[in-house]
Amino acid sequence: MTDLVEPKATEIVYETEEPILYAVEDGVAWITMNRPGFNNAQNGQMTYALDDAFQRAVNDDDVRCIVLAGQGKHFSAGHDIGTPGRDLHKDFDRRLMFGRHVNRPAAELLYTREQEQYLGMCRRWREAPKPTVAMVQGACIAGGLMLAWVCDLIIASDDAFFQDPVVRMGIPGVEYFAHAFELPPRIAKEFLLLGERMTAQRAEQFGMVNRIVPRDKLREETAAVAAKLAAQPRLGAWLTKQAVNHVEELRGKRTAMEAVFHMHHFAHAQNDLTSDNSLGGLDAKSMASANKKQAGE
Repeated sequence: MTDLVEPKATEIVYETEEPILYAVEDGVAWITMNRPGFNNAQNGQMTYALDDAFQRAVNDDDVRCIVLAGQGKHFSAGHDIGTPGRDLHKDFDRRLMFGRHVNRPAAELLYTREQEQYLGMCRRWREAPKPTVAMVQGACIAGGLMLAWVCDLIIASDDAFFQDPVVRMGIPGVEYFAHAFELPPRIAKEFLLLGERMTAQRAEQFGMVNRIVPRDKLREETAAVAAKLAAQPRLGAWLTKQAVNHVEELRGKRTAMEAVFHMHHFAHAQNDLTSDNSLGGLDAKSMASANKKQAGE
């Protein structure tokens, strides 16, 4: 989620020119979010670098599996709503069939941007023809969920947790609305309405997480799983992904996301009309404070 009425004069200060690290080891591409100082909060710079990395891995015939990871203590704290590198009003070379967002008025700006950078990009990565694994440690919050959920498998550390607290902003979940597909409906409602942290252990019970290991064994276990995936026949792996994804589409995943995406942006517009911004007056600091208070920290 991003602030629709943020002053355009705000200076963007990127703390790194490498928001994504990329390496290939034994047929596995390791794509690592590299904003650990901001808990890998996703700005436009990172999102487009992620897309570059996924495309690079797909184009490389020697890569047979893709791992998505986060540098530092946490996998991802979600969308960037408060760092010096927050780049809401920056134009990027677009990858999908949407126009520029920076010259759009009012709610159209956010609606256009998030069609590409959030919903569109996530769908694009989900359809990568190679097996993908999310390696999740620490926090996987809001926009972080989207990045983990587009992957075929999720391997989590025993201290990982998952959370989507944006109902606090009056918003019905993050843009890539897979909640009711990742979780049973009543659990999805609890997850969203209460906005509480879900432990990796509980997430595993519902099939949202494949494996849980101690944090110091996380990379080792992920590498072992990735090696097995990389050894599978290339076409067989791709067809298997398509088969399961097709079943999800038959269950209405894509149409559900389309509907909720519009609810999401109605909520942003309502916030703009009733408060001082599209996030209902909340920012990164206030959201983090509320999350910690709710968790008893």
